[in-house]
Amino acid sequence: MRFNTLFFLLTLSCLCLALAQGNYDDCCLKYVRELNHKTQRHAVMYRLQKADGGCNIPAVILTMKRGRRFCADPREQWVKELMMKIDRKAPKIDHRKDTKKTHPQHWRRE
Repeated sequence: MRFNTLFFLLTLSCLCLALAQGNYDDCCLKYVRELNHKTQRHAVMYRLQKADGGCNIPAVILTMKRGRRFCADPREQWVKELMMKIDRKAPKIDHRKDTKKTHPQHWRRE
């Protein structure tokens, strides 16, 4: 009888621990201090991360040409300037054409 109760409590506690683990989407946990100019040239898009849900800090997630990602502080001046450069590089969309090549609003493309 004691073994069954102990086994049941152990199974229940393992189940509770498994369910209690947070679901961390693709969140930034810390920032890079700065990126050198060579690395900044390879930035092709960025995404804004809000401090809510599973993500606890606001961040700009910079994606490089080969897919590598860096997290940066959105309050830093170099990050704001890099975001503006990426926006300027973005292709102009001709709204008269019916194109299916759309991207989510929170992504900026080169």
